[in-house]
Amino acid sequence: MTATAARILTAARARGLRIATAESCTGGMLSAALTDLPGSSDVYDRGYITYSNAAKIDMLGVSPETLATYGAVSEGVAVEMAAGALHHSGAGIALSITGIAGPGGSDHKPEGRVCFGLAMRGHATRTETVEFGPLGRENIRQAATSHALALIAAALS
Repeated sequence: MTATAARILTAARARGLRIATAESCTGGMLSAALTDLPGSSDVYDRGYITYSNAAKIDMLGVSPETLATYGAVSEGVAVEMAAGALHHSGAGIALSITGIAGPGGSDHKPEGRVCFGLAMRGHATRTETVEFGPLGRENIRQAATSHALALIAAALS
């Protein structure tokens, strides 16, 4: 993950972009991966850890209607989390993560389902859902963090 984070920071510097993150199931792991590197403060703007629905609403402006209709683990919420992080920060790119790290889940929303949102100023917000499967809580969180880093790196390349 360190090599990907380093590439992200270099690419963001080159493009004059700052980065914001909005995390739920990873609880700050993406923020930590980006700030583990010295000098990241010139690129990393801020991170929101919005574990509860109330935090998603209060800090990022996620719509209560979206939460009620689709649930916290949905591309609809991932879009609004990423857009909210972009809007409330000085960043030019924001990545959101919301998912079910487990244990548990349901037939409708199984353990290992993680939704991502990527917002960049001047571009439409993109989403995707990855089914990591029941890998166990720590492995799902690590996989989601790695995937998020790959999404940011691809967007900046």
